[in-house]
Amino acid sequence: MAAAASTGARIEHLVTSGTFSLDGGTWDVDNNVWLVGDDSEVLVIDAAHDADAIAAAVGDRRLVAIVCTHAHDDHIDAAPALAARTGAPVLLHPADTELWKRTHPDRAPDGELADGQRLTVAGVELTVLHTPGHCHGAVSLYAPALGTVFTGDTLFQGGPGATGRTFSDFPTIVASIRDRLLTLPPETEVRTGHGDSTSIGAEAPNLDAWIQRGH
Repeated sequence: MAAAASTGARIEHLVTSGTFSLDGGTWDVDNNVWLVGDDSEVLVIDAAHDADAIAAAVGDRRLVAIVCTHAHDDHIDAAPALAARTGAPVLLHPADTELWKRTHPDRAPDGELADGQRLTVAGVELTVLHTPGHCHGAVSLYAPALGTVFTGDTLFQGGPGATGRTFSDFPTIVASIRDRLLTLPPETEVRTGHGDSTSIGAEAPNLDAWIQRGH
């Protein structure tokens, strides 16, 4: 389902499939790819697995940027190919540079994301929120005009993203969720990197339980 703003901007959703590899393990995964824009321009959040499928979803619109919520390989593996095809810049928080290099050692991102930075597409602003914990450079993108926050793998339906691997830290992700995400309006829809969407209001009551569980 697409959410529309008064500007005519909308959210489009694509699911792509591939693998995630880290710390010697490899898993099959389905990733959410999000597109925000209108009929003339669009922004892609997390170019996962299939550059052809994402390019087809973009169509003949101008691709403003390819934004990476973090640099785990399943979220960035198709980014260079999509960038080469469209001329759009790949944007990543610099704290995830080391992780990026594990997947793309010979191709750096084109630009950096910073906390508080604002990206504009189709008349809609998305504010970058640095939300580390799942990895050092994880970010979320808050689009108040769309009533939505794109959380990557920081916050899912039912709890925080995984923190049992290299570059991750459970207390850090809990602090990011508590201080940066759960302070958003409760009706804000949470569009995640994998699986179903949720809302800030649905997840906020579970914070203490996550902490006790050490999820």
